[in-house]
Amino acid sequence: MSDDEKTADAASEDMKRKFREALEKKNAHSRKGEAHLDGDSAVHGTHGAVTKREFRRKSG
Repeated sequence: MSDDEKTADAASEDMKRKFREALEKKNAHSRKGEAHLDGDSAVHGTHGAVTKREFRRKSG
């Protein structure tokens, strides 16, 4: 391996490391508010009274 190939590999590894760090930073930032570790749902009950609809035929 020549010196040029070693410096190219080192530069490539450095670039990969920088991109990886930037991606980890981006992902950590976007996941910050969405942990939901408690597993609790936002829906806690039904809305209003639950009744069966009744259809009547129009008379006359």
